[in-house]
Amino acid sequence: MGLLGQLLYFSVHPNQLRSILQWKIWHDPVHIRNPQKESATLQECFKYLDLTSRSFSAVIQELNPELLVPIALFYLILRGLDTIEDDMTIPLETKEPLLRDFHNIIEKDGWTFNGNGPAEKDRELLVHFDVVITELKLIKPAYKAIIADITEKMGNGMADYANNAEFNADGVNTVKDYELYCHYVAGLVGEGLTRLFVESKLANPALLSRPELTESMGQFLQKTNIIRDVKEDFDDKRRFYPKEIWSKHVTNFEDLFDPKNLDAALNCSSEMVLNALRHADECLFYMAGIKDQSVFNFVAIPQSMAIATLELVFRNPAVFKKNVKITKGDACQLMLESSTNLRTVCEVFRRYARRIHKKNTPKDPNYLEISIACAKIEQFIESIYPTQDPKQLALAQTGDIDPEKEKKKAEDAEAKKDIFFLLLAVIGTLLVISALMIGAAYLAGARFDVAIDEIKKGKIFPSFDKGSEAAQAVVNQQDHGEL
Repeated sequence: MGLLGQLLYFSVHPNQLRSILQWKIWHDPVHIRNPQKESATLQECFKYLDLTSRSFSAVIQELNPELLVPIALFYLILRGLDTIEDDMTIPLETKEPLLRDFHNIIEKDGWTFNGNGPAEKDRELLVHFDVVITELKLIKPAYKAIIADITEKMGNGMADYANNAEFNADGVNTVKDYELYCHYVAGLVGEGLTRLFVESKLANPALLSRPELTESMGQFLQKTNIIRDVKEDFDDKRRFYPKEIWSKHVTNFEDLFDPKNLDAALNCSSEMVLNALRHADECLFYMAGIKDQSVFNFVAIPQSMAIATLELVFRNPAVFKKNVKITKGDACQLMLESSTNLRTVCEVFRRYARRIHKKNTPKDPNYLEISIACAKIEQFIESIYPTQDPKQLALAQTGDIDPEKEKKKAEDAEAKKDIFFLLLAVIGTLLVISALMIGAAYLAGARFDVAIDEIKKGKIFPSFDKGSEAAQAVVNQQDHGEL
């Protein structure tokens, strides 16, 4: 989208622009990374972090200094592992031993890998992987041990799937297989992060005794990505929707992308969303165990993005045509809300659960179950943050002014004022651009006086008649007829 397109878009979506400006201008990171105090190899690591994931990179770089480097390296190591697993140009006899031995490889000084195909977007990370290994050896042994353990588990899991001919040919068969795959690629990440959080004393140790909470965090994110990326994965000849689900709706997996089967495809997608929604309450429960604000932001932002993405893809035909994503304005708004506290994040979950419930249709065979899943999210939130506050009820009975309502009214009024000024800014920008374009045309010799005279005569649109009688006579004199 060009500059003019963006201006037009934001002129009719001022709230989107408002959220972006608020995030850019008023977002105050809890911690700010200082590259000047870093070694050259560590700076290289952060360069590859930016290249492989700008969204995660931004959140990681605001982490508590105690965890900044360990989590950055953890991400890069798992990204390197995933880059090998994802690359279909690497033969299995090369790929499998690399995956299974990656936890030992990260101990080898100077190790790099240039065997990825030229089209692999993250190949540069592995080409320069020696900088990651150098920095890994400098972190605390406890953090290093956690990273190595998770790398070993994930590498073996990926190797099992890479070596599974049935999986490679037909994709995932059962929901159990689907969740096992999500465990290997995301659940283990959650386990590793939780252990790092607890080891650094930035999270409640009780989280380690509730592994199902950690698992739900990873499953929720991974399942959301799989639902959203179904078309992209299909184009890459990869299938992650379990056959146990899609076979209820269509005969062959590719039938999901046939417009004639749109209703069946939407029902299939909604069942996938239902499967993911069942993790939502445990994700919120997990976040209650985080002690540090920067770690909370790191955990909460992706989860809020996930519930918003589920609402976007729910009963959305575009999912089977292209990769859909939430808008930048919505993303900024979610980041703002998720960088505060658990109560605000709960409100985000409540808001999107209600939107999903509103989009739900009785025509969907999972209509009732989806409604129940949305209700359970609200029920859980209500159990920890009751909306019927005894103090508020007492105020209502006595007829006193509710300070919360007054505060909300003031906030709404302020928001309307902000939108008004944003609209003025957009209109002003358009006027300036228009003036510049008219000025440039004038300097280039445009005859605005002629145009104005024509408009005064009522000739707003150009005429295409044959001209005056005199002119026509001249034309006729020069007519040579047919050759």
